[in-house]
Amino acid sequence: MKNKHKLSTFDIVVTILMAIVLFICIYPFIYELAISLSDGKAVAAGRITFYSIGTNLQSYLYILTAKRLGIVKGFINSVIYTGLGTIVAVVVTFMTAYVLTRRKFRMRKLIMFLFMMCYVFEAGIVPTYIIQSKLGLVNNILVMIVPMAINTYLLIICRTFLHQIPVSIEEAAVVDGANDWTIMWKIFFPVSKPTIATITLFYLVQKWNDYLTPLIYLQKKELQPLQLILYNFTAAANSTGSPLENVNVNGHMLTYQTLTAAIVIITIVPILLVYPFAQNYFTTGLMVGSVKE
Repeated sequence: MKNKHKLSTFDIVVTILMAIVLFICIYPFIYELAISLSDGKAVAAGRITFYSIGTNLQSYLYILTAKRLGIVKGFINSVIYTGLGTIVAVVVTFMTAYVLTRRKFRMRKLIMFLFMMCYVFEAGIVPTYIIQSKLGLVNNILVMIVPMAINTYLLIICRTFLHQIPVSIEEAAVVDGANDWTIMWKIFFPVSKPTIATITLFYLVQKWNDYLTPLIYLQKKELQPLQLILYNFTAAANSTGSPLENVNVNGHMLTYQTLTAAIVIITIVPILLVYPFAQNYFTTGLMVGSVKE
């Protein structure tokens, strides 16, 4: 009996190319993980490739216990900014999408046009900084939450999904005496779970990885998130007076490479842990929200 599932040349080529792309994407993470777990002498000698040498956790213990580095405080700040920022952004985005989709009013098209204009033509850093300064958002945690409460791309995804919900559902709710608030949160919001999960994941990644906003607006060290601390350490790694000096702990040499790699892993892991739980919702929501019937 002939094999009906014989691989074609095209399938083989695509598989090889995808394997190469996968390797290119995952190798930097493997490399950083190996460096963070290795002895500094092996790292300095350039012996690290795919696995650690002189495996130890001293780099992680050092950066987590050295208060002057501010890693723990920065991690807490990142969690707060990401958590609050994501909650506010998801709520505001969903409410805006609902109003622009299900409510007919004179300025609706103009408001959507303005959103699109702001998405295509972004204001420069200087005028934006002047506005934020006038609003008192410099060295204020609200600068990490309020200005980026709506992402136009995610607003479009949410709005497109809400367009697909039958009008009859809303009409039936109105007949039963439901008001706009009830319809929005008790009917449309539960139905939109896949799309909500999608925009939530996007906002989580966006806000967790954001270092430019705190770099510009948060000069106080106690307000800085982990991403900005990592950026500062990386920028200062080869300069005089770098906060990541070479140290010897329990017979293991810790260098700025091993310490910086440990910070990178600590920064990456939270997002890696969140994604698997939202993967199914993410795929479903992105596909449904991308097609308008």
